[in-house]
Amino acid sequence: MSIRDWPEGERPREKLLSRGSGALSDAELLAVLLGSGSRGKDALALGRELIAGAGSLGALLGRPDHPIQVGGLGPAKRARIAAALELARRSLAEQLRESPSLGNPRDSGDFLRARLRHLPYEVFGCLYLDNRHRVLAFEELFRGTVDGASVHPREVVRACLQHNACAVIFAHNHPSGVAEPSAADRAITHELRDALRLVGVRVLDHLVIGSGEPVSMAARGLI
Repeated sequence: MSIRDWPEGERPREKLLSRGSGALSDAELLAVLLGSGSRGKDALALGRELIAGAGSLGALLGRPDHPIQVGGLGPAKRARIAAALELARRSLAEQLRESPSLGNPRDSGDFLRARLRHLPYEVFGCLYLDNRHRVLAFEELFRGTVDGASVHPREVVRACLQHNACAVIFAHNHPSGVAEPSAADRAITHELRDALRLVGVRVLDHLVIGSGEPVSMAARGLI
């Protein structure tokens, strides 16, 4: 049976319009985004199969270009998923830029988690701030493998000066999903803090992104 043959109140698109997006399951939201199914399966069945094939919704959205072995997921549908994720990221970035200032780790945690959480390789990024802790820019500086990323203090100092930053928040992800800061994380944070202190740039925090809430090294007294 096609979704068109379902009772109107049970169709994902009509359900969203009448009850709001929060009333839909993950698969139903994907069905609305995909727009149509494929031969032998409706959009909802395809959405469920996509989530199951990726292992989780987060894994699917983190790598929408990954070749998941599900029939019916062609270039157009992959493009829709990638576009939706990028729109969400840009919306978070816009909110961050328009914020009067960053007052605590939660202000930047949602944005950084959306950017880094589901990547299968380690990325080290910097959130550049002015003297009132307003966001100037975010930049991925180093990209590594599942085992780690090599961070070069000279490049971080150069980037901060290029952005005319007065303060910075570091962030990197742990592809394992475990956000506990390692000894290497603490060591490079202190090395970067000392290098940036020489050029008048303050390190406010270093957030470690895993599968749950980001871990703030500043909140743990590790900066």
